Amino acid sequence: MSEATDRPVDADAWAKACAEDLAAEKARRRGQQGPPPGTAAEELRKLVDAVADKVASLQSPLLGSAAQGAVQQLISQAKSAVEPVIERNPDVFDHLAAAGSELLAAYRSAVESQERRWTRGPGDEGPGPAERIDLD
Repeated sequence: MSEATDRPVDADAWAKACAEDLAAEKARRRGQQGPPPGTAAEELRKLVDAVADKVASLQSPLLGSAAQGAVQQLISQAKSAVEPVIERNPDVFDHLAAAGSELLAAYRSAVESQERRWTRGPGDEGPGPAERIDLD
């Protein structure tokens, strides 16, 4: 008997090996790139916290302690106003992020179309007569 026929055949061995390789590759990439971004609501929370931390760390000698206290109060009020909105409507932020992506794609398409018209040479066929303007 040959060595290949001595072992029992595992029909899913290839699928298991592929799944293990894929999991190892995903773990390797996660280690290189860090954790994937969270939901839009989580990202907004992180943004608010980062901005608040940055504003709090900017302590100007020109501002007195009263002004710095007012800034701290403004930051805490802004965070307390944003947090309930995020908690009540986390899906809204996902929809807004998707809508923003669609608007960006539409804008990019319009700009690329306009750039093609601008960069067309004088001999190129176009929808109408082109006039070359010399700025010298």
